Amino acid sequence: MGLDEAIAILLTEGKSVPTLRFYAWEPLACSIGYFQSIGSELDLSNCQKLGIDTVRRITGGGAVFHEHEVTYSFIAPLQAAYVPNKVLDSYLKVSEGIIQGLAKLGLKVEFKPLNDLICQGKKISGNAQTRRNGILLQHGTILLRVDVEKMFSILKVPNEKIRDKLIQDVKERVTSLSQVLNRVVTYEEVAETLLAGFQQAFCEQEFVLGELSPEEQALAEKLAREKYESDEWNFKIS
Repeated sequence: MGLDEAIAILLTEGKSVPTLRFYAWEPLACSIGYFQSIGSELDLSNCQKLGIDTVRRITGGGAVFHEHEVTYSFIAPLQAAYVPNKVLDSYLKVSEGIIQGLAKLGLKVEFKPLNDLICQGKKISGNAQTRRNGILLQHGTILLRVDVEKMFSILKVPNEKIRDKLIQDVKERVTSLSQVLNRVVTYEEVAETLLAGFQQAFCEQEFVLGELSPEEQALAEKLAREKYESDEWNFKIS
């Protein structure tokens, strides 16, 4: 989370470049949206028992359990050459990279406003964004596999009866790449196809592999230490 924000800050200052990142989570983690209450959304004692990290994002949206997935972040100016300024249009533009990428796996994926991607009638990707100083930060997840029971052992649910219903509802509404392709899908395979999809969707831009600059690394570590690890940030009430 610190790295995504560091790139966005430095891009505002002209010290970084528009960036597409793919990453996974180690250890496993739950992230909550900027406007949520971490104590209301997550069973923190169970997270601790299972060794699952918790963190507040700077983007909106709901609580997400990060386990078997590819997470991406796309950080770019709100300019016509990159992404449109209108919120819906910008979600559609960035999501086109994912749609084009998953098409290379033989999947038909559709954008469902405001920020979901649907495959075979079920959600396969959720996305969120924030805008600061003319910079868009959008990130989201593409599910490789999904363990709904484990997810709801971490997310807070009022009682067992509601928990059982929610588990069933999620199973009916959410899918994963392994489910729709009926085979094991790896992080590396999906990251590679997503990169190709973004290159196709943003054909007017050139994507080149790059390393973090020392300034990006230093600011990311500072943000991680002073912000994203702090109770003041994670337990704040918006």
